[in-house]
Amino acid sequence: MAIQLNINGTSHNVDLPDDVPLLWVLRDEIGLTGTKFGCGVAACGACTVHIDGEAVRSCQVALADVWGDVTTIEGIGTPDNMATIQQAWVDHQVAQCGYCQSGQIMNAAALLSEIPRPTDQDIDDAMQGNLCRCGTYPRIKAAIKDAATRITDEV
Repeated sequence: MAIQLNINGTSHNVDLPDDVPLLWVLRDEIGLTGTKFGCGVAACGACTVHIDGEAVRSCQVALADVWGDVTTIEGIGTPDNMATIQQAWVDHQVAQCGYCQSGQIMNAAALLSEIPRPTDQDIDDAMQGNLCRCGTYPRIKAAIKDAATRITDEV
């Protein structure tokens, strides 16, 4: 039985077993490869996407359990029109290898939508489940703070 998903504002009919992880639906069925496979057990955060604005690990959400609209890294901005958080990432040169960065950005975007002016502790708490083997944590925090300032200044 096909399941209809709204991904980045586009409707997709997916005819796969109910227990297929959303990560594989996004990457293999829909072709959105910005969401990365990291560990497969929700410990690293590389596969973070939003479902109804909530940051979730797509490797642990079964297709049948998707409860709302899905937003991936491809859905928050484009190279020509980056989201504020993406521009802050570029400006602070956060990425080294870049593998974890889509998950980092998606988690940070969810944080800023919930807490527009996060404290250092808010950032630490929200981002603790996203691992970066390159250790760019100070730049990640700086980019989040910068994006928070830009977003609240825009209002």
